[in-house]
Amino acid sequence: MSLALTFTRRRTAAAVLTTALLVPLAACGNDSEKDTAGSTAPGSPPSGSASAAPAADLTVLAAASLTDVFKTAGAAYEKSHPGTKITFSFAGSQELVAQVAQGSPADALVTADTKSMDKVKGDTGTPTVIAKNRLVIATGEGNPFKVDELKDLADTKLKVVLAAPEVPAGKYSKKILDAQKITVKAVSQEPNVRAVLSKVELGEADAGLVYKTDAESAKDKVDAVEIPDAQNAIAEYPAATVKGSEHAEAAAAFVAWLSSPEAQKILQDAGFQKP
Repeated sequence: MSLALTFTRRRTAAAVLTTALLVPLAACGNDSEKDTAGSTAPGSPPSGSASAAPAADLTVLAAASLTDVFKTAGAAYEKSHPGTKITFSFAGSQELVAQVAQGSPADALVTADTKSMDKVKGDTGTPTVIAKNRLVIATGEGNPFKVDELKDLADTKLKVVLAAPEVPAGKYSKKILDAQKITVKAVSQEPNVRAVLSKVELGEADAGLVYKTDAESAKDKVDAVEIPDAQNAIAEYPAATVKGSEHAEAAAAFVAWLSSPEAQKILQDAGFQKP
């Protein structure tokens, strides 16, 4: 056998051996890259989840009927998202929508009806319904005027307050009263449902239509008279990010969190219905 042939065979064998050794190492390298750059490592929050949201100061415009529950929800969110601070601005949904339409700084919007949210669909992300509610008749503590049903509100001797027609609670009130052909001469029409509740609490009104959760928040000052399902209306609360937000990722994380089990428990403990 020639010297050249022997050398060639040895070089080929060495190359094969080297390749055999490098293939497993390359496979291990690929797996390592997947752990760090591809799939999420076990126990880590998925990319884009609320728990992975960047810290930010968020301004959330929310329907007045969410005042109490969102204070609790906001505190819970801040606790689980260190560095994040949420400032709520509560008002009637019609006022909040007007603020968004005018370009007022905000990161998220939560209204008490879908129609209000629809008015600014060009200024918000896709809304998600996070909760539902229903109307009750709020009366003074002990129900001194013995209001038992909707038709009792037609009594002209009663001082009845309602939310204004442009307010979601006012729209729902008009809907159920019209359906029952009940005419109510309200002594005032308020800019939001919490103002209706306040009038009853202070004794400035004998009765008013409010959300069940509003009456629950003041149960030591008012009584709530249930309205049968067949005569009632269901309020829906959609939440969405505001497109002009300077904290888009953090705002989206908060809106997504409102549908989480933790947030839903807070909402339902306050008397809101499942979305």
